[in-house]
Amino acid sequence: MKLLQGIVMVVFVVLTACTVEKTDYEAELSTDTTEYIEFEEVTTTNSGDYTISIEALNGTLYKGYNEIHLKISNSETLTNLEDVAVTFLPIQTDANGNKSSCPHQYNLEYDATEGYYLGYVVFTSESDSTVSWQAYIDFQESSQTYAINQPFTVEEQTNMNLNMTAFTGNDQEQYIIALVAPQSPGVSENDLVAGIYKYNTPESEAGTFPDLTQYSYSIVQNHTLVLDPRMPEPSMGNHSSPNNEDLTQDTDSLYHGVVNYTMTGNWTLNFIFQDADGNTIKGTEVSTEFTPGIEGERSELYIDILF
Repeated sequence: MKLLQGIVMVVFVVLTACTVEKTDYEAELSTDTTEYIEFEEVTTTNSGDYTISIEALNGTLYKGYNEIHLKISNSETLTNLEDVAVTFLPIQTDANGNKSSCPHQYNLEYDATEGYYLGYVVFTSESDSTVSWQAYIDFQESSQTYAINQPFTVEEQTNMNLNMTAFTGNDQEQYIIALVAPQSPGVSENDLVAGIYKYNTPESEAGTFPDLTQYSYSIVQNHTLVLDPRMPEPSMGNHSSPNNEDLTQDTDSLYHGVVNYTMTGNWTLNFIFQDADGNTIKGTEVSTEFTPGIEGERSELYIDILF
């Protein structure tokens, strides 16, 4: 009889713990995961006869990966400035006046069909009372150089499906991984896209500000992100899913793979980041054991997801 009572008590405790944990993460699912598809103006400024407009999805720049469109128009002739060299350098300034940057496309590409200059920025922090961001934009027209310094705001990314992480690898280099897609995943196999970037340590002292050599990042080439997605909540038992595919680099320079979400809730994308020779730069394998009532183990390199 005592044995039976003990078993009943254990079952009750486990079920209660599972219910509490599950309620917690289900309450979090109210987080907005709207999929934005329209590019809208973020900010605009003028230089001489030219108006420069920065556009982004939803008209907002977020912490993490952002595709940006830059439009330059002549207010006198009412025409767009087409196919000239345009550079874009985002600079962050902290409360002590220290300046830094983030992964970005410095030389923007002109899209003749759409009539804008295309690039990306991966913001590593949002704007607040101690952090501000400015865009240093240069272009040349009729042998005259235009240089613009335009402040803008970076908002917190509330969609955890577009989360990011920054880390120092075993090679002592500084890396950033930023999720690009999906914005709004489904209970299915999802195409998982990420950008991977490395800070280029300056080889000389800084020149005249803003000296690009101090703020340079490069796209990491031909590496692999080994993927192990799991639900770390105690109620979920650290279970994974089948048919996932590691992320490898495609022709767009981004890294593409597949993640299979078998249900909504908290997921952790556990990674092992490997170079072209298969050497591990960061990340550890996690246990494959089912652990109901115990929070799941995470790799030393991971990104949390919620949808």
